[in-house]
Amino acid sequence: MLGNIGPLEIVVVLIIALIVFGPKRLPELGRSLGKGIREFKGSVTGETDDEEPVRQREIATGDPGSAADERAEPVVHKRT
Repeated sequence: MLGNIGPLEIVVVLIIALIVFGPKRLPELGRSLGKGIREFKGSVTGETDDEEPVRQREIATGDPGSAADERAEPVVHKRT
């Protein structure tokens, strides 16, 4: 039944998804779907990725050194 899915059927499904969700929402849906598949695969295989939150923080701040700074001792400023 599902063995007859060809390129034409995939294109039709993508066009319908584009019409339903719109061009702005489609990349966000793809990212969340990929993230969900990665998390599911990681939970099934038992792999954990501890570096992912650090990388996300680097992307959010735009500063690759910010993640390393959080692990260092905090600097205390004295008031004069």
